[in-house]
Amino acid sequence: MGKGILELSLLIKGQMASKQNPRRKYRELESLASGGFGDVCRAVDTATGGEVAIKKINLEDLSIRHLTVNEIMVMKRNRSPWIVNYLDSYLVHEELWLVMEYMDGGTLYDVIYETHMSEDEIAVVSRECLQGLDFLHSNHVMHRDVKSLNILLRTDGSVKLADFGFSAQLTPEQSRRNTVIGTPWWMAPEVVEGPSYGPKVDIWSFGIVGIEMVEQEIPYQNESPLSAQFLIATKGIPELRQPTLFSLLLRDFLSCCLQRDERRRWSAKELLQHPFVRSAKPASSLVPLIISVKMRKEKKRI
Repeated sequence: MGKGILELSLLIKGQMASKQNPRRKYRELESLASGGFGDVCRAVDTATGGEVAIKKINLEDLSIRHLTVNEIMVMKRNRSPWIVNYLDSYLVHEELWLVMEYMDGGTLYDVIYETHMSEDEIAVVSRECLQGLDFLHSNHVMHRDVKSLNILLRTDGSVKLADFGFSAQLTPEQSRRNTVIGTPWWMAPEVVEGPSYGPKVDIWSFGIVGIEMVEQEIPYQNESPLSAQFLIATKGIPELRQPTLFSLLLRDFLSCCLQRDERRRWSAKELLQHPFVRSAKPASSLVPLIISVKMRKEKKRI
C-alpha cells in the first residue's frame, strides 16, 4: 500500500485524528471563509480561552481527501515561526476539522487590495515569506501554491505561509516534480512548459506576489487560466506599468525572483541576502498597517 493511500486510510478510520468531540473543546464564534473544500470558522478553546481557526473539510470528495492528508502531514512535520501552526484534527461524520492557530490579521490579499503598501512594508513581508520558503526548501518541501490569499498575518506583525494541500515532499530519488499544479496566474514557466521543476517555482510565485504588492493586480489577471499559462510560458512577465515610481533595489529584487530560466532565478536563501530584503525593518513595523486594514474591513461589515 502506497504511503499516501495508507495515510488516507488512517485518516478515514480516524487514526490520524483525535477521538475527542471538538464541539466540547471549541465554541464557534464566526465564519471566516467558505469554498469548494468546506468552511473556515473562528473558534475559542473553552479550556484556555485562546482563539483558533477551524477548517471544516468535506471528505466525500476523494481529491479533497488527498489534499487534506497532504496538508496535515506537511504542517505536522514542518513547524516554524513562518508557517501557520497546526494544532489538531478531528473526524466529525463526513467532515475533517483541521484546527490551526488563528491569524487575526487576515490575509495579505486583504492588505494589498485595501491600501497601497510602502516599499518598507513590502520589504518586511518579503523577508518573512522568504524565511518561510527557505525553511520549507531546506526541508525539501515545495509549497506550489504561493499567492497572497495563502499568506496570513497577525496583528503583532507576524507573516506566515498557509494552505499546504498542493505541497510536495521531495526526496533524493525524486528531487523534481512534473505535475501541473497551483493557481495559473502564479505558476512558474517551467510548471507549464515542463518537463520538470524544483523548489524555485515558489520563488517565481512569490515574485508575482511582489508585483501584486506593488501594482495591486497580478499580470494577466483578466486572462483565462489557460491564456495566462500560455502567456507566462511564452512571454514571461510584463514590465511594471510605472517602473520609475519604485526604487532600483525593489525592481532588481523582483527581477531576481522572476527570471524565466530557473537556473538564473535566485533561491530563497540568496534572496534573504538581497539588499532590498536586508534593509527590511522588524516585523512589528507592520502592526499599524495590519490593524488599519482590519479596522477598515470591520467597518465595511457593519
